[in-house]
Amino acid sequence: MTRLTVDIKRPSELSSLEREAWKTFCAANPVLGSPYFALEFAECCEEARDDTRVLVILRAARPVGFLPLQIGKIGCVRPLGGPLGDLHGLICEPTTELDLREVLAAAHIPMFDFNSGLVSQASFAEAAHDVEGSWVIDLQDGFEAWQAARKSVAPKVMKNLRTRRRRLEELEGGFRFVMADTSAHAFETLIEWKRAQYHRTNVFDVFSVDWTRRLLEAIRRRESDSFYGVCSSLYIGDKIAAVHFGMATDRLCHYWFPAYSGDASHLSPGLLLLVEMSKTAAELGLQGVELGPGNYGFKKDLASYQVGIGSGYIGQPSMQLITRQLTQAVVRGIETVPIGPIRDWPGKAVRKLDRLAGFYAA
Repeated sequence: MTRLTVDIKRPSELSSLEREAWKTFCAANPVLGSPYFALEFAECCEEARDDTRVLVILRAARPVGFLPLQIGKIGCVRPLGGPLGDLHGLICEPTTELDLREVLAAAHIPMFDFNSGLVSQASFAEAAHDVEGSWVIDLQDGFEAWQAARKSVAPKVMKNLRTRRRRLEELEGGFRFVMADTSAHAFETLIEWKRAQYHRTNVFDVFSVDWTRRLLEAIRRRESDSFYGVCSSLYIGDKIAAVHFGMATDRLCHYWFPAYSGDASHLSPGLLLLVEMSKTAAELGLQGVELGPGNYGFKKDLASYQVGIGSGYIGQPSMQLITRQLTQAVVRGIETVPIGPIRDWPGKAVRKLDRLAGFYAA
């Protein structure tokens, strides 16, 4: 087999041939339907972060794959979108086999630290230390088919959703759902409520770093047949009760930044917005709504299946790799000691530091 070579480019520097190859690979590969794999998402990341790059993987001078990533200023190279990336992988045809270690070596990258790599791709499966699932609402057979399937599995959950929706309908002024709310008010409300939620729950405020907002604004401005930002809102009367910002391709919609009014929390407006969003997505011909990873009750209740994703690292002999291996060994060692919940603290601390480094690396 011809030896591969790798060029490192900004998304805006890709040739017309490379851009066409990227789009062709995504269209031909069933696992690359997520907005995270769209070329437009990489371009939006470049608008938000100056360290956005693409590894263009070549054989005989022809592109056979791409790996978009963030070079960063702190620590190792990370996937596209940094900590905001819920899914990543190699952009290539389904039958193309690429050794990610060989790709990184050709690009002279000492270490690549990933957190949501597709384990259906061999390189990520082999390097993953932890594997979980990214939840998906399946709409391939339509919204009613999804409802029927969930009712057979979780009848109480679906009954509660119907009851809550009926309560909204009975309110004075009723409610209305807007799939594509282009108003500045909806977008600003989302950020305001989300920041308040982060503060209230003592979770790192992702909007405290400027590039997060720049990324969302770049996505919000995008609109094409294959990629677009989606700001959706649910109004009770003339007031927003819940709002969500995500993105979509012609195949999947990704559920990303949800927020809701505390005054309306007893009506579960956020959950009902998600259901209305799924209904509209099915009407638009989309195959599903990605909910991302995480053991949240609503994801387990509403999702149809999971896509396997893994966290780990791949690298060449270097101080970065040695440090990462030693840290991993210490954490794994402590996790095997029968000392109760305390044994999980080091792993949580390392993951938190990695996440923070990912935000401040830009």
